[in-house]
Amino acid sequence: MDKFIVMGGNRLNGEITLHAAKNAVLPLLSCCLLCEEEVVLRDCQPLSDVKKMTEIIVRMGGKAYFENDDLHVDCSNAEFMPIDAELTKSIRSSIFMLGSLLGRFGKAEVSYPGGCEIGKRPIDIHIAGLQKLGVKIAETEKYIVCDGKNLHSGIINLSMPSVGATENMIMAAVLTKGSTVINNAAKEPEIIDLQNFINALGGKVKGAGGDTIIVEGVERLHGCKYRPVSDRIAAGTYLTMCAACGGEIVLNNCDIKGLRSVIDVLKSCGCRISEEGDLLRLSSDGKLRNAALLRTGPFPAFPTDMQPQVCALLSVADGVSLIEETVFENRFKYVSQLEIMGADIALDGRRALITGVSRLHANIIEAEDLRGGAALVTAALMADGVSTVYGVEHIDRGYYKIEDELTRLGADIVRVSNKLFQKRKTIA
Repeated sequence: MDKFIVMGGNRLNGEITLHAAKNAVLPLLSCCLLCEEEVVLRDCQPLSDVKKMTEIIVRMGGKAYFENDDLHVDCSNAEFMPIDAELTKSIRSSIFMLGSLLGRFGKAEVSYPGGCEIGKRPIDIHIAGLQKLGVKIAETEKYIVCDGKNLHSGIINLSMPSVGATENMIMAAVLTKGSTVINNAAKEPEIIDLQNFINALGGKVKGAGGDTIIVEGVERLHGCKYRPVSDRIAAGTYLTMCAACGGEIVLNNCDIKGLRSVIDVLKSCGCRISEEGDLLRLSSDGKLRNAALLRTGPFPAFPTDMQPQVCALLSVADGVSLIEETVFENRFKYVSQLEIMGADIALDGRRALITGVSRLHANIIEAEDLRGGAALVTAALMADGVSTVYGVEHIDRGYYKIEDELTRLGADIVRVSNKLFQKRKTIA
């Protein structure tokens, strides 16, 4: 396992060109299973979660490989297989395979998904939706077993606008005869991206971005070349880091519409932000104001995936801020590590009361999940002294070589292999 060594205190200046969003690419990869021709996903990065999803495809007999920044996927020879715990234990997005497996093979066996332990992410919404489409489902100790021989179109009323459940329902319906209606659908940009991708493959989906999505089943899909939406969470993370450290950053290929709630919060904290097309510029003197109340929620509300990074920023903002987390009950696990660095944060259930301090102090800290890890890197960048950040494998799930990107912006951060470090120490 690797770690980051971070010398805090540097301002961040420069440009970043954003790549395809992790949260968009993962369901697109699953959707490729519905297509029996080659698909090329443009401008992707080999994030660890992406590589795990491609491994599932390869295990099934498909092909998935990178050629520069293009991800080539060919599922023409894919064959049905149960997706076991070895493949699902570390990646939540394996649950997306339910809809695509049903659409392609009329059945699915998927082990329970893993991923970050930030709270309950119930699969009952997925199961209830699929049952409305005639799928018989049994839960064993190891697998979610789906029998889709009677799969049909229908009307699905989701109990909450779950992103994953919305995506699964869409994929299950793409090759299913008739019209399927999904009510109370998630509105995230990644849902719109999935719709656009499926339509580029020859599918018929409409309504994404609104409450109701309609899928008209087609007989087959054809291949295509497609550029997924850029990563709004990576964009928000880099903006927050610059805001916290001070400096000026320019983001190219930015999904500004999907980032609106984050932009509004950073502006309220005193950052200067300008927009031009898909270019976003932020400048900050590092002297930040508090955020009276920040409440996470489904899009277009403030994204839960940006809550930890902004909490790190608010820990040095002038005044008292309040964050209310409405999505994941364990999202605040990272707070204890910020407190080690001198942050003043009082937790009460799903609320965090943050009293800004003059600065954070370097320390040895450990990430336990992806976005919490990004928050700890943010804290280390603005702290005085040298911090060591463990748990880098969590951060790698959503940021490709984040240390290189930050170094180009002027940060002092290096990745060290623990094995190499221990070996050198032993020799010395």
